[in-house]
Amino acid sequence: MKNYALCGPPRLLVPPCKNDIHKNSQTIILHAFRYGLPTIGIVLVLIVLTIMYRRCQRRSTALPIKDDLLSLKTPRRISHAELSRATNGFEESNMLGSGSFGYVYKGRLSDGMEVAIKVFNLQTEGAFRSFDIECDAMLNIVHRNIVKVITCCSSVDFKALVLDYMSNGNLEKWLHSKNCFLDIIQRVDIMIDVAVAIEHLHNGHPTPIIHCDIKPSNILLDEDMVAHVGDFGVAKLLGEGEVMKQTMTLATIGYMAPEFGSAGLVSIKSDVYSYGIVLIETFTKRKPTDNVFVEEETIRHWMESSLPKGAIEIADVDLLRREDEYFVVKANCISSIMELALNCSAELPEERKEMKDVVVELKKIKQRLLNNIQHF
Repeated sequence: MKNYALCGPPRLLVPPCKNDIHKNSQTIILHAFRYGLPTIGIVLVLIVLTIMYRRCQRRSTALPIKDDLLSLKTPRRISHAELSRATNGFEESNMLGSGSFGYVYKGRLSDGMEVAIKVFNLQTEGAFRSFDIECDAMLNIVHRNIVKVITCCSSVDFKALVLDYMSNGNLEKWLHSKNCFLDIIQRVDIMIDVAVAIEHLHNGHPTPIIHCDIKPSNILLDEDMVAHVGDFGVAKLLGEGEVMKQTMTLATIGYMAPEFGSAGLVSIKSDVYSYGIVLIETFTKRKPTDNVFVEEETIRHWMESSLPKGAIEIADVDLLRREDEYFVVKANCISSIMELALNCSAELPEERKEMKDVVVELKKIKQRLLNNIQHF
């Protein structure tokens, strides 16, 4: 642009060359050498640098953006029709499970990608709000231990979330199905993953996120048995300066903190309580809603009174047997974890641990376990 000395054939969109262009050029060069070579040299250097900078800019904008970043900034568009095709018309055989606000299906998109599709039942009270909350909360969260939202599908009469597919189901299945078993290392690793995810929700954003419904069915396992926290349908975002929120929404009985169930007050310490209950369930295989817990007796009260008798009295029978090679090592590990669970599920919120401290403590317990097993 504006380089009037350029000339050549018309197809290059430049003026035609004149016969005396060479002579004129020689004259210009001689004058340049005599009067202004230093100045022209500086100008030429600046021009070259400017051209190189602009080319680099164009090249960098043309480079492909990483999938993760692209999915954050410009979520993939997907239609109801494609989701229907992916699930064979939302066929029952493709259903993975159901929840308070709808159903989850396994699907395969047109590009071959396997996904989980959470379809909201819009006839259910709170479904619209739950969809909005999940979109707001989960589209802004990128973390190894939190289920990734690939995109949303939203119209007047249909709303769905497209999620990463977790091939190993949820922790509920692995704890309470006859054909599934987790060894002690796997259980510790899963609970570390969950603790890391919750700590990220509480401290990894300018606006803390309270999950409000931590339970085994919301802890999903991928093909490598890495745990991911999902289902943010009743999550709460704390505003600036807020430490708790009032809510009319109830979560799952047995996992709710006392102040949540009685007064509708939620804070990050509510998640800590729920985590403590899940920690107990993971190593005892007892649900907080089991029939043995009646009236004032809760799973926490049972643990508090049973722990002094020893780990063999409380642990999952498939996890700890007296004839085990590493019985003492495993028993000590489970006892330490149950003490941590009691500290997480204290009655008063201010007496509960911080999730960052839970992560540190669990990792120490795991390391002691590994060191002792290797020593033996």
